[in-house]
Amino acid sequence: MSDIIREIEAEQLKEKVDDFGVGDTVRVYNKIKEGSRERVQVFEGVVLKRQGGSNRETFTIRKFSNGIGVEKTWPLHSPNVEKIEVVRRGKVRRAKLFYLRGRIGKRAKVKEAK
Repeated sequence: MSDIIREIEAEQLKEKVDDFGVGDTVRVYNKIKEGSRERVQVFEGVVLKRQGGSNRETFTIRKFSNGIGVEKTWPLHSPNVEKIEVVRRGKVRRAKLFYLRGRIGKRAKVKEAK
């Protein structure tokens, strides 16, 4: 049974996955359908976490919009995620950056990796 599941999951994987990690600032180009029209919306923020594996892998991004923190989670291999562009690399020592939720302004920044 597990061989059948592995085959189905392998078909759903993207050939090229963008290389990014926790703490990086990224731009996610997301396809949105509105009736018969389709457009691309950009969401830019810091990657809080990556979890899961295979075609179930997800990532969460946090940004500030009008002074309010907004988080979104996407499946990595989703056909709605057009591309992921790394704006800058972050230097972090944790796998999950939940402590950023309680911070605002300069304190919510992640140091840039060199």
